[in-house]
Amino acid sequence: MADKNARSGVGPVVSAAHLASGAMPELSEVEYALIIASNAMQRWTVRCMTASGLAGLTAMEVQVLHSVNHRNREKTLADLCLMLNIEDTHLVNYAIKKLAEQGLVETGKLGKEKTVKITAVGEKACEAYQHTREALLVESVQALGFDPEELSKSARLLRAVSGQYDQATRSAASL
Repeated sequence: MADKNARSGVGPVVSAAHLASGAMPELSEVEYALIIASNAMQRWTVRCMTASGLAGLTAMEVQVLHSVNHRNREKTLADLCLMLNIEDTHLVNYAIKKLAEQGLVETGKLGKEKTVKITAVGEKACEAYQHTREALLVESVQALGFDPEELSKSARLLRAVSGQYDQATRSAASL
């Protein structure tokens, strides 16, 4: 497909042709796909949670809520930031504060570290989200006939590439 686009003069599908003009235009294709997927995912999480009966949460708050609910274990603020690869702890802390105000999570302390755990209300919200997700997203993705192992392989690739972005970020910070 990339060869056909190159022959037609269209080139790779990217957000910025000048970034694709270097040694690896395929990486620019991945970056554009990540931008589109990230924005679609954020829109979806907000709309899915609203359709599940809990309106007014941001995508970050929905992500934090699901992460707190993950495996039904208390998490620290540092755990959540690490899980979500978020450097600015105040963003996650603010999301926790808003979720706590709505009774979806409760906070505590482990030494000096802030901890968070899911409440029964938060767990119900996550269950409602899961049911909505199954009905509206999972069924339609399954109908596309994607091989589940290929989806897992793609996820592993994206996690590996994210590590390269993290390393490049550290290098850029040292310039």
